[in-house]
Amino acid sequence: MKKLIRILALSLSLALLLSLAVSASAEGFRTLEEIKASGQLTVGLFSDKKPFGYIDEQGEYQGYDVYLARRLAEDLGVELVPVSLDAPNRIEYLQSFKVDLVLANFTYTDERAEQVDFALPYMKVALGVVSPDSALVTAPEQLNGKTLIVSKGTTAETFFEKNYPDVKLARYDTYTEAYIALLDGRGDALSTDNTEVLAWAIENPGFTVGIESLGSLDTINPAVSKGNETLLAWVNEEIRKLGEENFFHADYEATLRETYGANADADSLVVEGGVVE
Repeated sequence: MKKLIRILALSLSLALLLSLAVSASAEGFRTLEEIKASGQLTVGLFSDKKPFGYIDEQGEYQGYDVYLARRLAEDLGVELVPVSLDAPNRIEYLQSFKVDLVLANFTYTDERAEQVDFALPYMKVALGVVSPDSALVTAPEQLNGKTLIVSKGTTAETFFEKNYPDVKLARYDTYTEAYIALLDGRGDALSTDNTEVLAWAIENPGFTVGIESLGSLDTINPAVSKGNETLLAWVNEEIRKLGEENFFHADYEATLRETYGANADADSLVVEGGVVE
């Protein structure tokens, strides 16, 4: 059923992309005014990364990123057009102008900033590692000579390639495929954003996040096509305004609190108004 929902969502996304392709500016991307004139904002979102971006049993997009995407479209006065993507093609979807904006747990890095333009941050994140309780991994060195599952195009893949070359990486195109591989025993552990693995482990007894924070503390940011200054400026101003009403904490309460529990500290994740404290 979930696979069918995902296929339908992808088909709808492709159809919408074709219908919007003719409205792009001479630069390729759609400016803020062109987006307003079209009446639609196309946003690249994950459809399989619960609780940040996923498709529920009714076929509707839900999650922390989706909550923000809906508010941005509402404040812009246009319809939200969600477009399902995977980690490896987030940059490509912006460079080929398939979407106006990406809200898909997109961690800021200097390398990525050369290819897309990042807006102000709205989340904080580090890497985490989840593994079976029967063979819990509590330090990255324990993975030397073993297999670590990662999703292609993620900071986890880059981090382990650079810092732990003796770790064997099993790369998957989607988060769904990666987690299924872990459940099937095709790897000793899995690494991605700590916010994601902590949420997944809560819902999957028998697995624990033995490494809760690895690497540097980074931020999650919206991204637009390189050079799309009008849309970038509007998104930045919107994030500042939303911070004044404590919007991102409200987003956390609506989409993440149930997963992380009553005792979890929202401030450890949420960034209000684009200011990292």
